[in-house]
Amino acid sequence: MSLEKHASSFDEKAPTNVDRDVMQSEPSSLAVEERRLVRKLDIRIMPIACIMYLFAYLDRSNLGNARLQGLPQDTLHGDPTGVLFDWVNSVFFFSYIICQVPATILSKLYAPRIWLGCATVGWGVCSVLMSTAFNFPGLMIARIGLGVFEAGFGPGIPLYMSFFYTKEEMGMRMAYWFGFAAVAGAFGGLIAFGIQHVHAAVANWKLLFIVEGIPTVLLGLLAMVVLPNRPEETTMFNEKEREMALERMNRGIKADIGRTVTKAHIYSAFKDWRIYAAGVLYFGANCALASISAFLPTIITTFGFTNARAQLLTVPPYAVAAVYLCLTSYVSDRLQTRGIFVAAASALAGIGYVLLLSVPSNNHVRYFATFCITSGTYTTIGVIIAWFAHNLGSETKKATGIPMYMAIGQCGSVLGSHIYPKTDGPQYMRGFAVTCALQFVAALAAVILTISYRIENKRRDIKYGKAMPDAPVDTSELADKAPMFRYTP
Repeated sequence: MSLEKHASSFDEKAPTNVDRDVMQSEPSSLAVEERRLVRKLDIRIMPIACIMYLFAYLDRSNLGNARLQGLPQDTLHGDPTGVLFDWVNSVFFFSYIICQVPATILSKLYAPRIWLGCATVGWGVCSVLMSTAFNFPGLMIARIGLGVFEAGFGPGIPLYMSFFYTKEEMGMRMAYWFGFAAVAGAFGGLIAFGIQHVHAAVANWKLLFIVEGIPTVLLGLLAMVVLPNRPEETTMFNEKEREMALERMNRGIKADIGRTVTKAHIYSAFKDWRIYAAGVLYFGANCALASISAFLPTIITTFGFTNARAQLLTVPPYAVAAVYLCLTSYVSDRLQTRGIFVAAASALAGIGYVLLLSVPSNNHVRYFATFCITSGTYTTIGVIIAWFAHNLGSETKKATGIPMYMAIGQCGSVLGSHIYPKTDGPQYMRGFAVTCALQFVAALAAVILTISYRIENKRRDIKYGKAMPDAPVDTSELADKAPMFRYTP
């Protein structure tokens, strides 16, 4: 028998048991290696990224705690109307909003670990400088600087993590990361409670800014050393791991090679109505988030508790919010659907505000309402970040679209920090009513988005055929408009 015939007859034979074992063991071994790679990434990226966000949120939201420790009396001449404090709180968001899109696009041209590390050092310094402020302009300048540096970090992290994690993994990673905002709320209350009882040479509110600012600077320096660069650049991979990381990076899309920016995708992001719809959703959630972070201790004092007791009672709502966020993100990862969970979480927050509005005298019900608000708000934001981390098609569109909807959403933070003036206390009916309405608008926006994505996926399936799961899709020209690209609904 000739070699050709022998080869032909060999090809025609059914696979032997040994062949089957090899074919079955090869995907199994690849899965084991991939899990090992993901664990390596988790160990290297997640702890420091989460702690960075913890301090970002502490440094952003500690103003609410400082308010109860005498900051208005020492620097704002008592601020009887609460207007000056509202401006100090909200000016952060002006610089944060303006700088987000240019900062995130610019971040693609630099090594991620240097960019993120420098941003962390910058806002840590600004936080410490707040302790040196002795008047209204000083506080305003420090808060503006805080916003500029945090703008280079907040939207940059989802983009950075999309370099390493697939869409099936992003939900839980974003939950862990953003969950540290809830942990920061609880942790911030504990730190403030402890500092409230410290008798130091400096005022308690100054000590609060110092205690939370200096570790941030050290953390930024550590990030410059520990965080890996892009998969094709980092030295933490061997060649086999690098090959696997690049394959994961190209699942369902085509990743950029090197530090490049595609101008056409920037314009595409500005013309994409779904990003603006996400901005509406994010606006409502951030209005609630800003008011919670700055005013939750003050709101709890309206229940009849002392300032120190109110600081302590802020801890449980944040702790429950972190657990609820992680559970929701886990399920949304498994089902690969986000919109329904975002809508449900927004509605839960809305129900919390309905309770605050409709039950003015029962403190147990009102305290339960704060659990609904924190759990719904944090879950909405955590899941939407994961939702859009892989729904924009290309790196440049993500670098534009993510900070776009976040910038629109942060306008809600400005609103949220202005609708709880002292003169509306102790019921704060106007603030609760506005925020309540926005939560239900956000739920509606999430429903519209998820229906839109499902309709578009079905249209493309009919026109171009079903896409292979995890197959690379050339998104280099059309981004998410590529025929074989499929959205996560």
